Amino acid sequence: MFYKDTLLKQVLKPGRYTGGEYGQVIKDLKNIKCRWAFAFPDTYEIGMSNLGVRILYGVLNEADDVYCERAYAPWVDMEEQLIKYGLPLTSHETGTPLSEFDILGFTLQYELCYTNVLNMLKLSHIPLLSAERGENDPIVIGGGPCSYNPEPLADFFDVFSIGEGEEALPEFSRLYIKMKADGSYTRKAFLHEAAKLPGFYVPSLYDVSYNEDGTVREYRPVYDDIPKTVTKRIIEDFNKAYFPDMPVMPYIECVQDRITLEIMRGCIRGCRFCQAGMIYRPIREKDPALLNEQAKKTFENTGYDEISLCSLSTSDYTGLRELTDGLLSWTDENMISLTLPSLRADSFTDELMKKISSVRTSTLTFAPEAGTQRLRDVINKNLTQEEVLRACKVAFASGKTAVKLYFMIGHPTETDEDIKGIADLAKTVINAFYETEDRPKGKPQVTISVACFIPKPFTAFQWEPQNTLDEYKRKQRLLGDCCNDRRIKYNYHDADGSLIEAVLARGDRKLCKVMQLACDRGMRFDAWSEYFEFDKWMRLFADCGIDPAFYANRERSCDEVLPWDVIDCGISKKFLANERKKAYDGKTTQCCAEGCAGCGANRLGGENRWCPVIKK
Repeated sequence: MFYKDTLLKQVLKPGRYTGGEYGQVIKDLKNIKCRWAFAFPDTYEIGMSNLGVRILYGVLNEADDVYCERAYAPWVDMEEQLIKYGLPLTSHETGTPLSEFDILGFTLQYELCYTNVLNMLKLSHIPLLSAERGENDPIVIGGGPCSYNPEPLADFFDVFSIGEGEEALPEFSRLYIKMKADGSYTRKAFLHEAAKLPGFYVPSLYDVSYNEDGTVREYRPVYDDIPKTVTKRIIEDFNKAYFPDMPVMPYIECVQDRITLEIMRGCIRGCRFCQAGMIYRPIREKDPALLNEQAKKTFENTGYDEISLCSLSTSDYTGLRELTDGLLSWTDENMISLTLPSLRADSFTDELMKKISSVRTSTLTFAPEAGTQRLRDVINKNLTQEEVLRACKVAFASGKTAVKLYFMIGHPTETDEDIKGIADLAKTVINAFYETEDRPKGKPQVTISVACFIPKPFTAFQWEPQNTLDEYKRKQRLLGDCCNDRRIKYNYHDADGSLIEAVLARGDRKLCKVMQLACDRGMRFDAWSEYFEFDKWMRLFADCGIDPAFYANRERSCDEVLPWDVIDCGISKKFLANERKKAYDGKTTQCCAEGCAGCGANRLGGENRWCPVIKK
């Protein structure tokens, strides 16, 4: 126990802070040459559920001379105690203050966690600004999906890891150890050398200039020996990717407390709003026999009673039948349930339904994303209403009375008829329940969950304006009025938070002053509704002379230099611009299984069965 007993007695969930979990890594510090603290900028329950953290924690600790420990954002009750007693934020494994580590890593999973990142630095007594850190301060590194546009946090991070870290972060550690050993290490020299490694972006080594209208003019490296654009790293052979078969076991209930099998990376679909579908390309699969072996070993080590198959589109995994058959050969007898999130309605079958119903299942969820076929073609969903209804009927015939449907409002070209189409589709699904011959007794329940469209970097819609708040709220009311059947449950996301997310997703370095002021004013946990305050954000923008509409609600030209153009995710800008044009023409693009559309990701290499790989 690293905090005094008196502190733990004052907080709601002491198990968030005690450490000592089964499976944690403990090493002899005498043999360690590089100490990492891997920080998740949200609560313990969420961070412990993150597969990426589990993977990188395990990868770094494979090296005998590298030690990676964990840290999480303290909840507000513990934060109050730390401030009251003047105590710094510490690691879970050894209780070491985060300021004493060699490298402090943050995973950036969503934009509204940015205030938590800065608050954790403040609670760790580490200077917020990279330029103000001295030789004894940790190297602060960020990674994860939000690092594909790191500019709103550029002033606070020393370096960003772009892409997959399983091979990149050990290389980063080896460089640190080498320079320490040969005496060449200084903070400045190390960051210069790190910028030469593939996949590492050091913001301070790139000067940014702006046009008179506030748009970015150019990025210019301050050294000739570092790349003009930083290309993401990938694991080329996914079968060789590290798998955490002995994860740390939490003492308290977490959001996702189960075995998570990552069956593939990337997505063969090309939804034009989806950032993950682009930045995780090229598509790479893991062998079914290997996955079965990894699942069995993890079960033996942990005793978990649930296995979740993880990917962006699980039913597109080509080895799904072989994998599920292999898993069911031993999971049934051990009463282990099998869950398959991220199922597509057009590839959902009765056979698949029977497999995931072998022990227990929750309500099935499908994502039409738009209410009309016209708009589904615009966003390249490549899904028809008939396919949605067929999938729902399969679920009903297997004993389900409830399904969930995910939608998004605010897509480019959207009309009120498209909004009304969401309610119409939900009503059609209810009718499909009564048309199903083998339906169960009871009344159907269709839950529609509706998010607000957020234009994200490296998508075909990265140039699009976001709807204004007034327009979003009007559309939400319109849809609510159309959902006049008690068998339809209507949930929708807060439009205020979506505006802030859009600003941070497409922002540039000028937003750093906004983030610093947010930290000064004590803002954190903005992803939590009880702590998100829209009015505070608007005052921040006003006090910093920033117009949020410039980032969220402005249409951008395809020849504009974007804040994230300094990053190369493998997808060509020309491809994305062409996809945007096809969206306005109402034309769809075939998925990777039907033929290569030329997105450009194949130039990164990787074992890819769908498109011709250009060897590096």
